[in-house]
Parts: sequence; C-alpha cells; structure tokens
Amino acid sequence: MYNMTFEELSGDYSQERMDSVAKALEEVLTSALPQGCITVGVYEAAKSLNVDPDNVVLCILATDDEDVKDVALQIHFTLIQAFCCENDINILRVNNTRRLAEILGGGSNGKQSGGEPMDLHCVLVTSPHSTSWKDPALSKVNRFCRESRCMDQWVPIINLPER
Repeated sequence: MYNMTFEELSGDYSQERMDSVAKALEEVLTSALPQGCITVGVYEAAKSLNVDPDNVVLCILATDDEDVKDVALQIHFTLIQAFCCENDINILRVNNTRRLAEILGGGSNGKQSGGEPMDLHCVLVTSPHSTSWKDPALSKVNRFCRESRCMDQWVPIINLPER
C-alpha cells in the first residue's frame, strides 16, 4: 500500500513523484510501441475508442503552450475525456509533445518516417490481444491516475522531462 504525504493528499505531488510517474509513462510507451499497442492521432484514437474501448488501457492527451488556444482541439479533448471517464479508461495530460515525439520514434521534429507530421495530441495505449499485459510501469501510471481521481483531478498533468 502506498502512503501519501500531506502535500500529495492536497493535490500537490512532489517533484520526485512526478518524475517517477513520467519515467514510468516513458517505459509504458517504449514497451508498447514494438508490440503495436500504440494509436496516435485524435481521429485514429476516436475510431479505436469506438471500435474496442475495452482494449484501451491508457489515454494520453498532449499539448504545448500554443495548443491551449486551439478551440477545436479543446473540444476534441473534452469529448475524448468524457468517453474515457465513462469507459473507465485512465487519462493523462502531457505538456511536452516534442519529447513525446522522441519517445514514439518521430524525432524531436514530430515527423513520421515518410515525412508526414505526427498528430501527437492523442495517444492511446492498448493491451496486446495475445496476453494480459502485466507491466509494472503501467501499474504505476494507473495507480497515479486512480489516486489523482480520488483528489478530484480527473486528468492529471505530467511533464515529460527533456533528455
């Protein structure tokens, strides 16, 4: 059982804990990628959520400072968040799309191998069909999401540190 400090109970996570969760999220993404368990893009994610929501284990919504003013993107986020909450899918908000692109293999410019830009605003992590995925890093991220919801933080924000 994890004992929370007073700061964590009041919603202020320690920097050490946030770094630990960010590292766990990076581990989840790097282990899910070669298994083909990553869906990238707002529209692709919406299609995947519609077809098989029970297979989605984590939804990551990513923004940079300039995305906050994009009303259409915020509407998409609101709809995706509502769907995920209704289907008990954990959600995280990430505020460094450049680092997310590096983790997912698109380089710091966020381009796919064919030169097309990656839509990193929504990333789904799905469970492999062949096995029940027991990843300690995923358990850590899911526990963080659950604890955040208990403190009325339905979409916690994680800062992916630069490498």
